[in-house]
Amino acid sequence: MNCGPLPCPERPAFSEAVGTLRARDSTWILAATILGSSMDFIDGTVVNIALPSLQRSFVATGTQVQWVVEAYALFLSSLLLAGGSLGDRFGLRRAFLAGVVLFACGSVWCGLAPNLTQLLIARSMQGVAGALLVPNSLALLSASYSGAQRGRAIGTWSGFASMMTAVGPVLGGWMVQHGSWRWVFFINVPIALVTGWIVLRKTARVDPRTQARSVDWKGTILGTLGLSALTYSLMEWDSSHILVRLIGIVGVAMLAAFVLVERRAREPIMPIELFRSRTFSGANILTFFLYAALSAALFYLPLDLIQIQGYTPTQAGMAMLPLVLTLFLLSRWAGGLIDRFGPRLPLTVGPLITACGYALLAIPGVGGPYWKTYLPALIVLGLGMAISVAPLTTTVMSSVSPGRSGAASGINNTVSQTAALLALAICSPLFYQAFSKSLPIRLGQHGVTADLSTQISNQSRRLGAIETNDPAARLAVDDSFVNAFRLITLLACGSAVAAGATAAFTVRGRSHVPGNIPGASSVPANT
Repeated sequence: MNCGPLPCPERPAFSEAVGTLRARDSTWILAATILGSSMDFIDGTVVNIALPSLQRSFVATGTQVQWVVEAYALFLSSLLLAGGSLGDRFGLRRAFLAGVVLFACGSVWCGLAPNLTQLLIARSMQGVAGALLVPNSLALLSASYSGAQRGRAIGTWSGFASMMTAVGPVLGGWMVQHGSWRWVFFINVPIALVTGWIVLRKTARVDPRTQARSVDWKGTILGTLGLSALTYSLMEWDSSHILVRLIGIVGVAMLAAFVLVERRAREPIMPIELFRSRTFSGANILTFFLYAALSAALFYLPLDLIQIQGYTPTQAGMAMLPLVLTLFLLSRWAGGLIDRFGPRLPLTVGPLITACGYALLAIPGVGGPYWKTYLPALIVLGLGMAISVAPLTTTVMSSVSPGRSGAASGINNTVSQTAALLALAICSPLFYQAFSKSLPIRLGQHGVTADLSTQISNQSRRLGAIETNDPAARLAVDDSFVNAFRLITLLACGSAVAAGATAAFTVRGRSHVPGNIPGASSVPANT
């Protein structure tokens, strides 16, 4: 059974593996999983900070830059469950090590990529590697500890994960500002080397696995192709080409076929019967809305800060800290809310507070001090996510029988990754349409000449990266970008409200959730 990134106490082979481990072996495994996972956490935060510099380097359009994020998210989300199954079949240590090596190779390729095409291929390789690395990291850690020690080990892992999530944007911003966007990929290399050395030299005796099971390749292929086709169609929707529409229809058909295949498969990669639980289904719908909003807003926020507000990459990275720190500092407190109030109340109130954070992000224009513009929004956003994340994890794990908790966690992680993928794909044409419609109006309002307006409009697909030395034209571009960014934040606000409403109508009360799951991660998957 694939357990995704959370502990899987039901695996029979795990208890045998734990019994043969020495304390020193377990400590080395803890170090290896922390370091290996940190590559994914750092990469997930620093790349957005590097996007403005990367866009300028390749003279890329806004959609092309977005593919840098989408290429990784596509393969991670579609192969996440398959990666966990491979660990079940061939050994967690082997699968984890394969993910580390492949991630390092993809990172080097990203850093050396001479053009955007190669960068996108390399990012896809990183996504495949992440699908091996992410689910098998915590599964390996869980297999190496038992009882209370397992909870403490997972807590240590979660603490370091939060630290890496906080440090990532600042470190990445400093690297971009004082070096190159390529450095944010090369940072993974020394981490991978140390991780690989630990796995090969210090954990050679350890490679727990469950009983052999087949990998659901038919479901995996259908899911990957369906998500790929749908994502491409959504990203290129504004082209109005009939082929783009047809590809989207094919993608939807493949995803429908995926559901049918999973219902009939003997060992499905996504057990559809779990969705018969009203609470489980509601929690996953909530997850989709919540992480779709987060991913969309946090993709465009660094672009707004750097390209429009004039922040340096380092300042933009530091500007994101209040969100992560608020989430980290309040996560333990929020984990206790479910014991006091049950899951429904925090899962309703948390997303609604998050929605207020997105609404506050829609207020700033061009300029203004950080503490009046973005700081309040990010603190409120962090508060809302803190109230939501830990109860959500507990609710997902508690809504199914103990023997299916691993599958439940894997599905929920996949849902959050898929939400990020599709949210960015949907927002791409919406953002461009809002920007391109606003731009000529703003150019006229600021008195830009007709010839210069034409030159600016011809660059519209570059969005905030449009180059001009005319102050009036620059202000028109900035205003147009802010207008489009407001649309995205308001859509995120609506998505967060939908998440809260979903909890109110689908999540059951206190008696159906036995309490907090020890060791549940408090770090959002897509922060």
